[in-house]
Amino acid sequence: MALALAKELPGVEEGMAYGTPAFRVKGRFMARLKEDGETLAIRCDFALRERLIATAPKTFFLTDHYLNYPAVLVRLPMVTKRQLKALVQACWEFTAPKSLKAGRGGR
Repeated sequence: MALALAKELPGVEEGMAYGTPAFRVKGRFMARLKEDGETLAIRCDFALRERLIATAPKTFFLTDHYLNYPAVLVRLPMVTKRQLKALVQACWEFTAPKSLKAGRGGR
C-alpha cells in the first residue's frame, strides 16, 4: 500500500536500499521497507515524528539507529490507509526539492 502511494507522487523513483524496496525523490531518500516486510522507515521532520509517536506509539516508533535522523518507523499492520497516505504526502513535501514542489520538476 505505501509503495503504491509513493509511486503516485511527482519525481518519486523506485529502487532498493539495504536489499529492500525503497523510494527517493530526485535522488533524496524518502522511504524504505525494512527487512521484516512489515515496517516502513519514512523520512519526516522531527516535530511530526514526535507527534506521531506521542499519539500512536504502537504504530509509530524509533530504534536507536534513527534517533538522529529525520525519520520515523511505521508498523504497517497497525497504520490506517488514511494515516499512511497523509504520512507519505508529508514525507514527499519534506523531501522533494522546491523546484519539484513548484511544478517544474515533472516525473
